[in-house]
Amino acid sequence: MALSVQRMLLATFFIVGGLLHFVFPAAYIGIMPAWLPWHPELVLLSGAAEIAGGIGVLTPMLRHVAGIGLISLSIAVLPANVQMLLNALALAKPFWILALLGLRLPLQLLLIIAIWRLTQPRPV
Repeated sequence: MALSVQRMLLATFFIVGGLLHFVFPAAYIGIMPAWLPWHPELVLLSGAAEIAGGIGVLTPMLRHVAGIGLISLSIAVLPANVQMLLNALALAKPFWILALLGLRLPLQLLLIIAIWRLTQPRPV
């Protein structure tokens, strides 16, 4: 698959994901760890960062900086992904839900690798 198509898919993933933070903020607020303050504000901020990062991936002059930002964001939201799994365990959710949530954690690493690979500056 051409790099431009891969970048378009990555950008779409983050832009759509970011928009969902504004459309369904309660879903994101519900997975935030209790120790984090300002849940609504952080949900909107992370959604805006996802949208900006997705647009940046499509903009050659901003691509590398956008990649660094999206990697940072992907690391920053890791506690929420862990919290989702802990919530599901506490509620005795079905195994398939637990498996998907558990799979999400290593997939986060693959996403970070993809972001890095797709946002590197071209050699001069």
